[in-house]
Amino acid sequence: MSKSQSYLLRGQINRLEVTTRVTLSVLALGSGVFTYLGVRELLDGSATTVFLGAVIYSTAVSVGIYAFWSYLLRLMPHVRGGRGLLYVAMALGAAMILAMSSWLNASALAGSAALEQHLANTTEDYQARFNAANENALAAQSLLPDIQLASQRFASLADVERQSGALTGTSGSGTVVQLLSQMSAQLGGLQQEIVASRQAVDAIFADGSKRLATMRELVSSAGPVAERSNAYAEEAVKLSGLITALQQTSVAPSVKRAAEDLGKSLIAPVADGGDANLQTRQSEVVGKVEAAVKAQSEQLATAADEILARPVVQPLRFTPLSAPEAVIRYAGDFMPSWAGAIAIDLLPGVLIFILCIVQDVIRREEGTEAEIAEMSTADLMRALKIQRQLRMTEDETDLIVATREDVVQQNDPPAHYPKTVSR
Repeated sequence: MSKSQSYLLRGQINRLEVTTRVTLSVLALGSGVFTYLGVRELLDGSATTVFLGAVIYSTAVSVGIYAFWSYLLRLMPHVRGGRGLLYVAMALGAAMILAMSSWLNASALAGSAALEQHLANTTEDYQARFNAANENALAAQSLLPDIQLASQRFASLADVERQSGALTGTSGSGTVVQLLSQMSAQLGGLQQEIVASRQAVDAIFADGSKRLATMRELVSSAGPVAERSNAYAEEAVKLSGLITALQQTSVAPSVKRAAEDLGKSLIAPVADGGDANLQTRQSEVVGKVEAAVKAQSEQLATAADEILARPVVQPLRFTPLSAPEAVIRYAGDFMPSWAGAIAIDLLPGVLIFILCIVQDVIRREEGTEAEIAEMSTADLMRALKIQRQLRMTEDETDLIVATREDVVQQNDPPAHYPKTVSR
């Protein structure tokens, strides 16, 4: 690089000084404005208190950012030794700026979107829990076909025995028909209980579906997100109650109790045949029916235990968030907004690096002449004045020394005069 090029660089730096100051002022002001918008969401109180608090805080942030970067822009490019400590100071200051300003800037840029994201994610959680509670409530419905089949089988056997005596060899309504009809009636009652619970579950599910539709509409509709969040919270509370209601409408405990009672409380009627042979056949059939009933009871109890072993769905509690909290929680979804919020605060750091590089290049090419070239007119006049004062001081000192020598020469006798001898 020639000296003309280094002078050109120096001239460009001087011309860009105003641009640098204006840029730094605009960036500090912009950061202050977005900080005001972000911090206003955190303050609570009257409108005047919130306004004054937000203005004071944002003003302090703007002044602090401008002063911090101004110090570094003025000092760091001209420091040779110890610049590493200045880099440490810059990193510490940048971290403080991120802590007091950047996250509030991100809140101003993406706060509403982050709150809507929070509402949308919460809606999905409610949907999942509501569906799980509904599945648990309807799980007992899977037992309905088996119960219907068993009830019909006992009823069919009773009809066949009554009409043709296919089981005992003697038709009529005797002990076997009575037992089979009893088992069919008990299973039929359990069947009706399950069917009735299905109607209650369907009604609750329909109400919950409407609540979820309203919540989704609140998430996607226009208007201030704070007002929508309040309405959303009301719907969320109602939906939590419906989830609890679904948990309580499950008939699995009733099915288990009925299944256990079906096998334990079975009381076989006494054989009432007209002869001993018929009574023996009746007792044999009754024993087989008892075995079938116990097997059916164990099967239903096992199926009910599997349903009851499912994890209980805990109702979700909706937690409202402020815009800054939502931006922090869902930061990964709003990286462009975070990047812009950080860039507006830390962009002057790039200018500092540029100035440091250019100044180092100029010093390396010009050597000590760079220091002279960096002197202002006032510095040059001050240096010339000091130089004149030093010259005047030197002249006065020489005059005093010369005068003293002349005086000494006048007081001392010439060397050719004879010395006086004392006697």
